[in-house]
Amino acid sequence: MSEQHKGVHWLVGFAAFIIIIAGLKAASQIVVPLMLSIFIAIICAPAMSTLRRRKVPTWLSIILVVLLILIGVGSLAVLVGASLDSFSSQLPNYKLRFAEEMSNLIATLNGFGLQISYDQVKGYVDPSALMQMVANALRGIGSALTNLILVVMIVIFILFEAVELPKKLSLALTDASQSMGHFNSFIKSVNRYLVIKTLVSILTGVLITVWLWILGVDFPILWGVSAFLLNFVPNIGSIIAAVPAVLLAFVQLGSLSAGLTAAGFVFVNLVVGNVIEPRYMGRGLGLSTLVVFLSLLLWGWVFGPVGMLLSIPLTIIVKLALEANPKTQWLAIMIDSETDVSKR
Repeated sequence: MSEQHKGVHWLVGFAAFIIIIAGLKAASQIVVPLMLSIFIAIICAPAMSTLRRRKVPTWLSIILVVLLILIGVGSLAVLVGASLDSFSSQLPNYKLRFAEEMSNLIATLNGFGLQISYDQVKGYVDPSALMQMVANALRGIGSALTNLILVVMIVIFILFEAVELPKKLSLALTDASQSMGHFNSFIKSVNRYLVIKTLVSILTGVLITVWLWILGVDFPILWGVSAFLLNFVPNIGSIIAAVPAVLLAFVQLGSLSAGLTAAGFVFVNLVVGNVIEPRYMGRGLGLSTLVVFLSLLLWGWVFGPVGMLLSIPLTIIVKLALEANPKTQWLAIMIDSETDVSKR
């Protein structure tokens, strides 16, 4: 292929990518529930497979899994919704408390010879705005779950289809044995990643909730859910989750509690992210920090808060698919966080 043809090929590919992104944004009201459904179905697939191995009928397995989803998501939605309403009503009081705490802190710093005024700090830091951003993001995810009936219906159909999909593929594909081997390997990798990441994220959320409850920080469940969701975002997710909780601890309880809150986030993420998760995840599935940031920006702009939540798992799935094809392995290497290819 000549250089001119290569240039045209890349230009056409880029134009197609832009058209696809524009189409996804225009159809976001349909695509977002579909993405959530696929995400939930992949997480639930191992549980359903376990039930079917125990000779439980397919229809009963799906009913049990769907009931578990409804109970879990419904309970979480009620708790988070109540916390969000109370948190929004308390924001004016938190803003006043922040002014008092910052004045005391600035007075202490000025005692050491520093010349800082509260007006200067106020121009750069607005805790109510930062905390409200997290609350709005959670509320956006909650609004996506208001289509819970639609999401559950799609999950049911996906789970039914997943039972027959291997048989259909084996009949449809000409080179069935090799193609099915690649497909099964890819599906197992995706299932393993999402299930382990979800369990690890639940552990992170529970530990953060318990720690904030011990310290007496308001709305520990809200910040625990934030830690759970943002644990899907590597590198920067734990920092984003910690900022509003630390600010609230500072506003509500003072500098010492804010420091203890930050220490708790650091300890939990170090233990979970560097000890527990690598032990069960096996090989690294990290993304470069630049790819993480660009994924958050792109999918957050296209799909809103749900897009930011699912951007990294979806990018990981794309990476696994690229690794499965020898022709596209170079793309998987480019977006990886590791440069040591021998580890693969």
